[in-house]
Amino acid sequence: MTRQSSLSTDVLIVGAGPTGLLLANMLGKMGVETLLIEKQDDIVREPRAVSIDDESLRALQSAGLDQDVSDICVRGYGSMYRGPGGRVFASVKPFAKEFGFEKRNAFQQPEFVDLLRRALGRFDSVTNLFSTALTGFSQDTDCVTAEITMPDGTVRTTRARYLVACDGGRSFVRKSLGIKMVGSTFEEPWLIIDLESTRNRCFHTEVFCWPSRSCITLPGPGGIRRYEFKLNPGETAEQAETPQFVRKLLLSVGPDADEPVRRRQVYTFHARMAERWRDRRVFLAGDAAHLTPPFAGQGMNSGLRDAHNLAWKLHEALHSSTPDTLLCSYEQERPPHAWQMIMLAMRMGRVMMPSSRITGALIRGAFQALKIYRPARDYFAQMKYKPKPRFHDGLIWPDGRSRNSTLVGRMFPQPVVATRDDRRMLLDNVLPDQPVVLLFGTTPETMLSRKDLSALMKAGAAIIGITPEGVNPRQADFIILRDHSRMLSQPPYAAYQGQALLLRRDRYVAAAIVANHASQLLPHIRRIRAIQTPSDIAQCILEEEQLPVAK
Repeated sequence: MTRQSSLSTDVLIVGAGPTGLLLANMLGKMGVETLLIEKQDDIVREPRAVSIDDESLRALQSAGLDQDVSDICVRGYGSMYRGPGGRVFASVKPFAKEFGFEKRNAFQQPEFVDLLRRALGRFDSVTNLFSTALTGFSQDTDCVTAEITMPDGTVRTTRARYLVACDGGRSFVRKSLGIKMVGSTFEEPWLIIDLESTRNRCFHTEVFCWPSRSCITLPGPGGIRRYEFKLNPGETAEQAETPQFVRKLLLSVGPDADEPVRRRQVYTFHARMAERWRDRRVFLAGDAAHLTPPFAGQGMNSGLRDAHNLAWKLHEALHSSTPDTLLCSYEQERPPHAWQMIMLAMRMGRVMMPSSRITGALIRGAFQALKIYRPARDYFAQMKYKPKPRFHDGLIWPDGRSRNSTLVGRMFPQPVVATRDDRRMLLDNVLPDQPVVLLFGTTPETMLSRKDLSALMKAGAAIIGITPEGVNPRQADFIILRDHSRMLSQPPYAAYQGQALLLRRDRYVAAAIVANHASQLLPHIRRIRAIQTPSDIAQCILEEEQLPVAK
């Protein structure tokens, strides 16, 4: 074994899957010195994840990659639930874009991951090393010391301020820390079949809720399609992966029996989560922290949410004299929502896999009954059953409103906004990457005193005004936009007119208060903003000529 000179970095990321690659891109955009290592010699070329949601696209937007990813997606597909005989008994076709993007989008994971890897070339602060394995690590009060084995077999010592384990469900880092996974394993194995082409012309996902054999078929970009079949008792993986068995199953649900097969593989799914997501300077993210059944399409998306939550906190912590509050909030905020996604997947699995004909008939009858009552029908059709991202603990300060009416702890929506000359764009394309005090009302230019405006900016916040859809913005010492989408005129947002809302860098509402008391946001801003630069202090006027134009 040969040893080379040591390396040093701010953040060491282990694992170059979607979570690790997005985290590296976000840190790179923030200028953080980052080392990403991956033990394999290339990205995973198997098409594992096939669906990306609106929250994940918003995270990619913060990394400057939303348009590139959208270009490789089939955007805005829904789901059709079929009973025996193929009759549709329920459909999900969401059209709202609360966070700026379609709620369900199909893609190919290898193409997506390759895009994320190539995007790292934008940043001089990011180094990525493939065929490089983490073989051991220790930590003290100042750093993590890691031993990494290079492609030629030499071992280098790497010192990092923080280590993030994105090394998958069999995480070496998690096991080395002795952190257990809790939860369950689905006993039912599923056969995944990826086709090179399809004759199935259905734009949406089809879910065959058949007691004899459940099946899901999902659209993909470029005329491809995926089929997922539940195996019945007594059917083995070896039997299921034979060409004859595959053709028989494809024939049972549509016209694709003779299409070329790209991959066929049997999986057993898990519903498990790590007992802890942090050990001092080491963090777990993605599959290293949680394993989700595929029925809600949330496994990879939960990992991308981890990256979005953690990246800015690591950036701030590197500049903070008291980083622990920032870093503790990751474990306070992310696990509850990740577990909600696991529970959602398990509930959807029970709908997709009726245990008997009677159970299946009862499920179909319940959905038929929902169609009579419009709010119940829309609850399902518009995917309102999916738990929205919100926090009840962490870096948030409640405003005293009820749990159902408060915006604090929720991700703020992303409407299309318009400038004074009616140029339109998504809200996040205007917001700088720092805390924002958002003034919502008919006259945002009058809502702050000069003293409060100056104090908020000096604390590290940008000031942005936004008016309701029917009110044209005026020129002021800070940019004012109009809510072109009318989104903020709907509950629960409309109740916040006249308020100053503090948005974190990940666009969650940290606090809200009547605007003439906005100075009370100062201690909260200081808790989430450790970085102080001249650009922060001076950033109060954003020239409209510099704003991006919506495409």
